[in-house]
Amino acid sequence: MHAVAHSDFHWDALDERYRVVLCDIWGVVHDGVRLNPGAAERLAQWREEGRFVLLITNAPRTADDVARQLDGLGLPRSCWDSIVTGGDAGISVLRGLERPVGFLGTPPDRAVLEDSGVRIAEGDDFCDVACSGLERDRPRVEQYADQLKRWAARDVLLHCLNADRVVMHGSVAELCAGAIADAYEQLGGRVAWYGKPHPAIYAHALALAGDRPAECVLAVGDGLRTDMLGAALMGFDAVFVSGGIHDHQPFPADPGFGQWRPIATVNGLG
Repeated sequence: MHAVAHSDFHWDALDERYRVVLCDIWGVVHDGVRLNPGAAERLAQWREEGRFVLLITNAPRTADDVARQLDGLGLPRSCWDSIVTGGDAGISVLRGLERPVGFLGTPPDRAVLEDSGVRIAEGDDFCDVACSGLERDRPRVEQYADQLKRWAARDVLLHCLNADRVVMHGSVAELCAGAIADAYEQLGGRVAWYGKPHPAIYAHALALAGDRPAECVLAVGDGLRTDMLGAALMGFDAVFVSGGIHDHQPFPADPGFGQWRPIATVNGLG
């Protein structure tokens, strides 16, 4: 993979070999409140060029739920071919468990799980817990310390349905399930991770895109520990979008990915 980013990179001259574009959503396509400038036009352009545009997200919800959110933000469905979510990957596992699971997250996320066939335990008698994020009235990780300690002492397996640690909601940073999972692992708790950078979500995405080889895939994202690390582990070329959660900071000189580097750093899709 490329060791140096191209200083003369231009979206309009994207190499023809990239037949599949794995594009992150939150931070790249929208900021949680509105579509990012030029995002819809760029996605539409890629499809017009015959590329398979797959929106890949660590959202703890289903692809259908994410599609409805994008509808509400005004993104035409003609801008993408398919959507893959970390939530779908986790839900498929949770549905197969023999016993009801605990839950940590918002009421709407709980409703998504239950509507998808996941059984939620009413009390504390569970061996697994689904974590979709933080509760509205407890926005800081330290507010969960006692609860996490109890679960770790019982060896409860925490299923992290959103591997992101933080997203930007407009101009406000919001913690995600990944921040809870990090704290739980620090306490000795066991975590099952779903979504980027873990390989299962990419295997599912590539299957939808016709199982193209890695050299035909371009990953586009704003997360170092999710989008970029995932691309590095999978051997994909990638473009780092600095205008997302990293607030226009350059790609680190040594991100800990060996010799792998993105082929370019851009502010956004516009």
